[in-house]
Amino acid sequence: MSTPDISAITAERRQLINLAYRMLGSLADAEDVVQDTYARWYALTREQQDEVESPGAWLTKVASRICLDLLGSARVRRERYVGEWIPEPIPDQAPADPADRVTLDESVSMAFLVVLESMTPAERVAFILHDVFRYPFAEVADIVGRTPAACRQLATAARRRLDAAQPSPAPATHLAAVVRNFKLAWEAQDIQALVGLLDPDVTVVADGGGLVSTVVRPVEGAEQVAQFALYLATHAPGMVLLERTVNGQPGLVGRRDGVTVAVFAFELAGDRIRRVWAVRNPEKLGPWTAED
Repeated sequence: MSTPDISAITAERRQLINLAYRMLGSLADAEDVVQDTYARWYALTREQQDEVESPGAWLTKVASRICLDLLGSARVRRERYVGEWIPEPIPDQAPADPADRVTLDESVSMAFLVVLESMTPAERVAFILHDVFRYPFAEVADIVGRTPAACRQLATAARRRLDAAQPSPAPATHLAAVVRNFKLAWEAQDIQALVGLLDPDVTVVADGGGLVSTVVRPVEGAEQVAQFALYLATHAPGMVLLERTVNGQPGLVGRRDGVTVAVFAFELAGDRIRRVWAVRNPEKLGPWTAED
């Protein structure tokens, strides 16, 4: 077998970034996984590389197994995390290198990623490999270290979690209109308008990571969330709200003095906002610094 062309190996990078981001919910961690995966490939001898029938499949298997190990340790790390942990939001502006782009579809929406966080590591990996990336269960089994039948059960359990947790996704144009009205009401400090846009059981989850001030527990209920929005408006002078795409969905970005200080993602229930995720942790806002 001929040695794989280096361009064919590096061409797998985008696929690996997309895979690892969905598995881990962190672009920074995904990039580390991909770097580690390539390091393991180049650590092989020429003879070992020649013996690999499909380099792309080999890279996917290694990256997935690294992610599986990281997901186990991530649970321990997140137990020590200050406040709530929210997946790292990504903008729609493509990185300079096309190989680093994450494909923005429903499988990276904040609502989707948050449900993935509730799954066991094996469920999450099996589900993403099979349902999102369409790998057959025989290949998933080789990666996860379970039988194909067991992997099918893992993916089924993961699917049930998603179906139970997520309402039917709202069309992007509808969500954009609701988010725009929310922005206008927030800027106007109109509490009645805010309450009218919120589901009675709305929840706001904020992630500051202990690095910036924010609520460490979810804020629940339309009145409470509206009051919280007004509190932010009066205690964050100079913050400008911009309509932006967050993980492929309409959202808002908060900026102060040209610096991104918050990214907001939304989920609707009918015509009203049911969930708001507010990412304030500056370590998760790196991709937004160059965003226009």
